[in-house]
Amino acid sequence: MTDTLERLLIKLKRRSRFAPADEAALLGLPFTVKTLEPSHYLVRQGERADFTCVLLDGFAYRQKIVGDGGRQIIALQVPGDAVDLQNSLLKIADHSVQALTAITMARIPRLALLEIAATFPAIAHAFWLDTLVDGSIAWEWIANIGRRDALMRLAHLLCECAVRLEVVNAEGGDCDTLPMTQEQIGDALGLTPVHVNRMLKLLEQDELIARRARTIVILDAVRLRTVADFQSAYLHLNLLED
Repeated sequence: MTDTLERLLIKLKRRSRFAPADEAALLGLPFTVKTLEPSHYLVRQGERADFTCVLLDGFAYRQKIVGDGGRQIIALQVPGDAVDLQNSLLKIADHSVQALTAITMARIPRLALLEIAATFPAIAHAFWLDTLVDGSIAWEWIANIGRRDALMRLAHLLCECAVRLEVVNAEGGDCDTLPMTQEQIGDALGLTPVHVNRMLKLLEQDELIARRARTIVILDAVRLRTVADFQSAYLHLNLLED
């Protein structure tokens, strides 16, 4: 299964220039493949992280639980993401990661990641940039929840998912991108499920999206980006162009 980490390689090559030796080293990392059903944990807050999980198929989300039991979803993870790369250095997980859908993941030993980063500077550079981009996405989520209205928040989330999936060529780039319940969307956007339902209906009425079971399909990406105040610069998709 030497091509199992291909999605991760595609993503990291957008961060750093890889020589053939870099590519071979990354694809040659030791790993174990594991499948999880929805709601199962990839990482639990407070646990020691001895592995980094690379999402191969399916969707996951990062979350924090506050004192009264309330949940805040703080990030979505798509195929190709190393969902806890920072734990290769931090060791203890400061938040949990759960499967949103049925997923397949590759578990790479933390020490193997540290060794490859020490040996291959281009890979280390890509890992560094990947964690910085995660931070950039987090700042945008804070702005989204704190300063955009409910309709803009939802539209922005949909736009982000569509762009990120297109990058890794998942689902052909179409926006069957958000297999989330209204409660989960609400926990990501700081909204009640009832409010989320109202916003989804507005986007449907304007023929911007269509709903199919638990997935949402974008019908008019240009107009949806206008509604969302969406600019993709924070995703840093073209770092190699400079």
